[in-house]
Amino acid sequence: MDSEGEREDSPAARARQQLEALLNKTMRIRMTDGRTLVGCFLCTDRDCNVILGSAQEFLKPSDSFSAGEPRVLGLAMVPGHHIVSIEVQRESLTGPPYL
Repeated sequence: MDSEGEREDSPAARARQQLEALLNKTMRIRMTDGRTLVGCFLCTDRDCNVILGSAQEFLKPSDSFSAGEPRVLGLAMVPGHHIVSIEVQRESLTGPPYL
Protein backbone atom coordinates (compact mmCIF):
# COMPACT_ATOMS: atom_id res chain seq x y z
CA MET A 1 0.00 0.00 0.00
CA ASP A 2 1.19 3.53 -0.71
CA SER A 3 0.48 6.70 1.30
CA GLU A 4 -2.86 7.23 -0.51
CA GLY A 5 -4.14 3.77 0.47
CA GLU A 6 -3.75 2.35 -3.06
CA ARG A 7 -2.08 -0.98 -3.79
CA GLU A 8 1.16 -0.30 -5.62
CA ASP A 9 0.18 -2.58 -8.53
CA SER A 10 -3.38 -1.25 -8.91
CA PRO A 11 -4.48 0.62 -12.06
CA ALA A 12 -4.95 3.80 -9.99
CA ALA A 13 -1.39 3.58 -8.65
CA ARG A 14 0.00 3.00 -12.16
CA ALA A 15 -1.99 5.97 -13.50
CA ARG A 16 -0.68 8.16 -10.69
CA GLN A 17 2.90 7.08 -11.49
CA GLN A 18 2.40 7.92 -15.18
CA LEU A 19 1.06 11.38 -14.30
CA GLU A 20 3.90 11.99 -11.85
CA ALA A 21 6.39 11.13 -14.60
CA LEU A 22 4.90 13.95 -16.71
CA LEU A 23 5.31 16.63 -14.04
CA ASN A 24 7.40 19.60 -15.22
CA LYS A 25 7.44 18.32 -18.81
CA THR A 26 6.55 20.67 -21.67
CA MET A 27 3.11 19.91 -23.13
CA ARG A 28 1.15 21.10 -26.13
CA ILE A 29 -2.62 21.13 -25.52
CA ARG A 30 -5.04 21.59 -28.41
CA MET A 31 -8.44 22.98 -27.43
CA THR A 32 -11.93 22.68 -28.93
CA ASP A 33 -11.88 26.31 -30.15
CA GLY A 34 -8.71 25.76 -32.19
CA ARG A 35 -6.25 27.40 -29.81
CA THR A 36 -3.07 25.63 -28.73
CA LEU A 37 -1.39 26.13 -25.36
CA VAL A 38 2.24 25.17 -24.73
CA GLY A 39 3.59 25.12 -21.19
CA CYS A 40 5.01 23.17 -18.29
CA PHE A 41 2.64 20.54 -16.81
CA LEU A 42 2.12 21.34 -13.14
CA CYS A 43 -1.00 19.42 -12.07
CA THR A 44 -4.38 17.99 -12.95
CA ASP A 45 -7.52 17.07 -11.03
CA ARG A 46 -10.38 14.56 -11.07
CA ASP A 47 -12.22 16.63 -13.72
CA CYS A 48 -9.20 16.41 -16.07
CA ASN A 49 -8.50 20.14 -15.77
CA VAL A 50 -4.82 20.84 -16.43
CA ILE A 51 -2.61 23.57 -14.96
CA LEU A 52 0.27 24.75 -17.16
CA GLY A 53 3.08 27.01 -16.00
CA SER A 54 4.90 29.47 -18.30
CA ALA A 55 2.11 28.91 -20.81
CA GLN A 56 1.93 30.46 -24.26
CA GLU A 57 -1.22 30.59 -26.38
CA PHE A 58 -1.16 30.10 -30.13
CA LEU A 59 -4.32 31.07 -32.00
CA LYS A 60 -5.76 28.95 -34.78
CA PRO A 61 -4.19 29.65 -38.21
CA SER A 62 -7.38 31.28 -39.59
CA ASP A 63 -6.96 34.23 -37.19
CA SER A 64 -4.98 36.48 -39.55
CA PHE A 65 -4.08 39.28 -37.13
CA SER A 66 -1.67 37.15 -35.08
CA ALA A 67 -1.35 33.84 -36.89
CA GLY A 68 1.99 32.61 -35.56
CA GLU A 69 2.63 35.08 -32.75
CA PRO A 70 2.28 33.49 -29.29
CA ARG A 71 0.61 35.30 -26.42
CA VAL A 72 2.29 34.82 -23.04
CA LEU A 73 -0.22 33.67 -20.42
CA GLY A 74 2.01 32.53 -17.56
CA LEU A 75 -0.02 30.23 -15.29
CA ALA A 76 -3.06 28.81 -17.12
CA MET A 77 -5.88 26.44 -16.22
CA VAL A 78 -7.27 24.45 -19.12
CA PRO A 79 -10.75 22.99 -18.50
CA GLY A 80 -10.74 19.26 -19.20
CA HIS A 81 -13.88 19.40 -21.35
CA HIS A 82 -12.10 21.81 -23.77
CA ILE A 83 -9.07 19.55 -24.33
CA VAL A 84 -8.90 17.83 -27.71
CA SER A 85 -5.36 16.44 -27.48
CA ILE A 86 -2.24 16.59 -25.34
CA GLU A 87 1.29 16.03 -26.61
CA VAL A 88 4.37 15.78 -24.40
CA GLN A 89 7.66 17.19 -25.65
CA ARG A 90 10.45 14.65 -26.05
CA GLU A 91 13.59 15.17 -24.02
CA SER A 92 15.99 13.97 -26.73
CA LEU A 93 16.83 16.12 -29.74
CA THR A 94 16.46 13.26 -32.24
CA GLY A 95 13.09 12.40 -33.69
CA PRO A 96 9.89 14.43 -33.65
CA PRO A 97 9.66 17.05 -30.87
CA TYR A 98 6.38 15.76 -29.41
CA LEU A 99 5.15 12.26 -28.54
